[in-house]
Amino acid sequence: MASRQITQETFDDVVQENIMEFEMDPDEAVKDAVQQFESQGVDLSTVVKAARKPTSENGQEQNHDILQTLDSLRKSIADSALSEVGEQLVRFSEQCREQLAVRCLAGRKGACPVVLSACKLASGDRSAMLKALHALSALMDGQPDLLDSAGQELLLQTLKENADDAEMTLAGIRCIRHACLKHEQNRQELVKGGILPLLTGAIVRHGDCAGVVREASSALRVMTFDDDIRVPFGHAHDHAKMIVSENNGLKILIEAAKAFTDDSSVLRELCATLARLSVRNEFCQEIVDLGGLNFMVALLADCIDHQELVKQVLSAMWAIAGNDDVKDAIVNTGGTDLIVLAMSHHLASPQICEQGCAALCMLALRKPENCKVIMEGGGALVALQAMKVHPREVAVQKQACMLIRNLVSRNRDFSQAILEMGAENLIVEARAVHQDCDDIAKAALRDLGCKVDLRELWTGQKGSLAP
Repeated sequence: MASRQITQETFDDVVQENIMEFEMDPDEAVKDAVQQFESQGVDLSTVVKAARKPTSENGQEQNHDILQTLDSLRKSIADSALSEVGEQLVRFSEQCREQLAVRCLAGRKGACPVVLSACKLASGDRSAMLKALHALSALMDGQPDLLDSAGQELLLQTLKENADDAEMTLAGIRCIRHACLKHEQNRQELVKGGILPLLTGAIVRHGDCAGVVREASSALRVMTFDDDIRVPFGHAHDHAKMIVSENNGLKILIEAAKAFTDDSSVLRELCATLARLSVRNEFCQEIVDLGGLNFMVALLADCIDHQELVKQVLSAMWAIAGNDDVKDAIVNTGGTDLIVLAMSHHLASPQICEQGCAALCMLALRKPENCKVIMEGGGALVALQAMKVHPREVAVQKQACMLIRNLVSRNRDFSQAILEMGAENLIVEARAVHQDCDDIAKAALRDLGCKVDLRELWTGQKGSLAP
């Protein structure tokens, strides 16, 4: 895996050397430079792989397109030429969206303070402000470190002052989402600054705007992530509790979903966010009490062909089934049959097979009566079919093994029927291929009554700890 890094200037110098000394054309020079560096194990993901423009007639060395646009933007801001600033912001946004490397180059050359200056200059001019927010969003995509405390304050203020403007709200929330993805510090600072009620309030205020509901729901979900490897632990759980307990998040999301029964993209986001908020027993029950479960079951029945939506509904069902009373509610509403149907319908999708097995596994946990319903509905059979179809997908294999174990751990009478479906060979193969499946596969084989080697890892005898 590539791990070495080089600067943009180093790459550009090699390209220019290929052009000047080896008389290569620009495309050939870039291709050769890429091959050289990649053969040395250099990561070029943040390097713009293009030749700079030829030197101008007055002898001035030209720069990459994004840096030329950035220089023009700086000058226009200094001159307070708002119309020119708007044009350059549009061009800057388009260039940033091309690839991450372009955004990284702009970020390293001080683009974020420039764009924030454009936001301040555009204050009071709706059209210019929208362009500035779009540019900031495009720049920060994959680069949350660029946003400083002044930028956080500007975004919070923008959302507060434009709460009734759907388009401005959407643009501002998109910036928030990019700033918080994989950045725990930004999340914590923005939550302290009051972003959560602004996000839930946006869903309520603009409940008929698919873009706002989708983006705000996604931003709320990002606030519950623990994806920043630079910090030992984050506030994901605390943020989820705040969204639900202090901002009425569950009711707002479930009510919002009812307005978009024909929009699978919005429903996907809402279901995914509900799953992330199901972090406490009472929250899972609240989703049921608010009609969320009935809504999910209806979605699964009516939108069975929408693969991405099915995946998110299954994920949400898996999450809320952590509550034992909710397990029974899901089974009583016919949820198990629909989960099996969804898996059968999308057997080629490893994600749906994983989520479906996980949901059934949770429903079966500590619930012998639910296990009977799952068996009668074909749950064990479809799980084993998933194992056959996806032998290399460790997540599918692991969840299927866990489901089989849960089905037979308190219902040994099911063992023979499951073995006749070919479970033993599939589980043995999963154990052999995937080290992560070893423990759960052994447990499943043991509970099925199969012969399995159980090594004694520690005898508990006294002994010296010295080497």
